[in-house]
Amino acid sequence: MNAEYDHRVPLDERALLRMTDRCVQCGLCAPACPTYALSREEAESPRGRIAVIQGIACGELAPDAHALAHLDRCLECLACEDVCPSRVPFATLMDAARALLERSRHRPLRERVLRAALLDGVARPAALRLAGRALRLYQRSGLRTALRRSGILRGLGLDAPEALLPDVAPLRRWHGRIPAQGPRRGTVALFTGCIAAVLDRPTLEAAVRVLTRLGFEVHIPSDQACCGALHQHEGAPRTAARLARRNLAAFADPEVPIVTLASGCGAHLARYGTVCADDRAAAFAARVRDIHAFLVEVPWPQDVGVAPLAARVAVHVPCTLANVLHQADAPRRVLSRIPGLEILPLGGGTHCCGAAGAYVLHHPDEARRLREPKVAAVRALRADYLATANIGCALHLAAGLRGERGAAEVVHPVVLLDRQLAAGAPGG
Repeated sequence: MNAEYDHRVPLDERALLRMTDRCVQCGLCAPACPTYALSREEAESPRGRIAVIQGIACGELAPDAHALAHLDRCLECLACEDVCPSRVPFATLMDAARALLERSRHRPLRERVLRAALLDGVARPAALRLAGRALRLYQRSGLRTALRRSGILRGLGLDAPEALLPDVAPLRRWHGRIPAQGPRRGTVALFTGCIAAVLDRPTLEAAVRVLTRLGFEVHIPSDQACCGALHQHEGAPRTAARLARRNLAAFADPEVPIVTLASGCGAHLARYGTVCADDRAAAFAARVRDIHAFLVEVPWPQDVGVAPLAARVAVHVPCTLANVLHQADAPRRVLSRIPGLEILPLGGGTHCCGAAGAYVLHHPDEARRLREPKVAAVRALRADYLATANIGCALHLAAGLRGERGAAEVVHPVVLLDRQLAAGAPGG
């Protein structure tokens, strides 16, 4: 691997300049960029951001708040990488620039607190579980309703983040190994993630039921950790590498595929070979399977029945699934297993929905503007369901639809499949 594009070695200004030199400034990336579409400012395009990094790296541009804001507003959706004729490694470049500049930047107190709470919280499974139980108590006690009505959340600037939270399900302890139903056809290891393990437990449980129904024993390592994607993109690569090493140890069996539900996690796990200086990382990354691709690849037992569902489902394809994993069609193929289901591509343009990891927290106004065409497309389709394969996208889109009469239910495709498998089972 060429060291100038290697996340695993420390980068300085000269290394950044070598990376930016690959850009020929053709501008083909601009139409694919969501933030450029919002502002029509050159500095809000990938080409413009590369120019900002070049200016800072060679000392011609001060790394002040104005310059850094252009880098911060990048969603890292990587639509630009897909269309770049020079194959500029934009994700590596942006992560490296943020990590290098993080050392000397001065954030406002509120931003520092939010960032520390997010990055420290997702890196500590015990703290996340405690937060999940506290959130469930907050929601069920009536305190949520009272605070929303009082305006306190708005006054503290917490109304937008709080609106993203779904109703938290009970956090039951996982069994380490869940046996297959019927003859065992193989074993998979399930990556539960950090936020999803607390806020999307029903989807994880649905995945376990689907996999075991298809004859797979499911192993859920208790010592797994956050994938580290948030830390990598937020300029904290050391923490990202530490989390990666923990996952390498937790998923040590080289023969067992690692199944992921959130495409954001899967995309980062699949990049461990380039972000983690460990001999095991490349082999680990090769074992990562998005659950949709896995369900498409494996043969299904002949006795598995899927009940029909007369409904319309709009399918949202997360950027990480399309631009990193390159498996945009896999959710549709999984949903096509359900007889009678009308599967519709979600309109609203090809740009990112605006969730993008922590972007929705740091830039709520831009995130809402990017979400609006997607929500309008759901309404226009009159869909019963909106299916998406990434928890961040799901929370963001659900918040945009919440409160509307007859709004589509936002679900992971595997949840719909699980429901129809249960209904199609003998006695279902």
